[in-house]
Amino acid sequence: MKNGIIPVNKPQGFTSFDVIAKMRGILKTKKLGHAGTLDPMATGVLPVFVGTATKACDILPDNDKAYKAEFVLGQKTDTGDITGKVTEEKDCSVFSQKDILSALPKFTGEIMQVPPMYSAVSVGGKRLYELARKGIEIEREPRKIEVFSLELISFDENEKKGELYIECSKGTYIRTLIEDIAESFGAVATMTALCRVKASGFDISECVTLEELSAMDDFSEVITPIERVFSYLPKVTLNEAQTRMYKNGIRLSLSRIKNLPQGERLAVFGGKEFLGTALADKEKGELIIAKNFYDR
Repeated sequence: MKNGIIPVNKPQGFTSFDVIAKMRGILKTKKLGHAGTLDPMATGVLPVFVGTATKACDILPDNDKAYKAEFVLGQKTDTGDITGKVTEEKDCSVFSQKDILSALPKFTGEIMQVPPMYSAVSVGGKRLYELARKGIEIEREPRKIEVFSLELISFDENEKKGELYIECSKGTYIRTLIEDIAESFGAVATMTALCRVKASGFDISECVTLEELSAMDDFSEVITPIERVFSYLPKVTLNEAQTRMYKNGIRLSLSRIKNLPQGERLAVFGGKEFLGTALADKEKGELIIAKNFYDR
């Protein structure tokens, strides 16, 4: 089994862990991980890391995400989406597309957002969703998020249903964003569908379904090399002797490395093999290993 990343289009009704469990059976390997958990009702991009690539799950450089989210005006639920219990209903017939469009600029850029009770945020050692399931609601501190792009794709004036396109930073709760947008012009809303179309540098057009994976005998064509997610880093290539030393954990002298690029953090290659990331310590004059991704 090769090491790398398989971008999966997560199906509705599956947890992110369900996808990993299914893929362990398909790929016949246990060493799998994922980045960016998706709720069961959500679909879309879920990068699954295979083999030594699992070391990158928590250090991905690109944490920005993009979503397409459907919503309906007129009701609010305890979870913020249609899987929850309706907690409020309101006649929203007076609100139009114009109201939504006028509200969007207020939620673009850096904003503060209060995480929902039905979330994995930990407060006092307890996950918020654990408290919510017991009927307990506690005060939550607002968190800074950034919404890079917020567009109304469509809106049905009769049914009061619409769809948004959102590009945002890590930690953004789309269902809360929809509730807040509606509240800003006096309405209530709930999210009815969510699809993550971009995550960790992958687009949904690159994703493979679990059904497609199940039908494959050779997975090499769908595994993306781990170095792709570090392609933004300056590249340094070691010679054969330096590669051996690097793999043995020896700090290399920067003065002995040819064509050393500028930059503190580097992507390190031994010939064509991606070895990992390293720090160029200019004060000590050494190349210090940060994270290895090669097979030992």
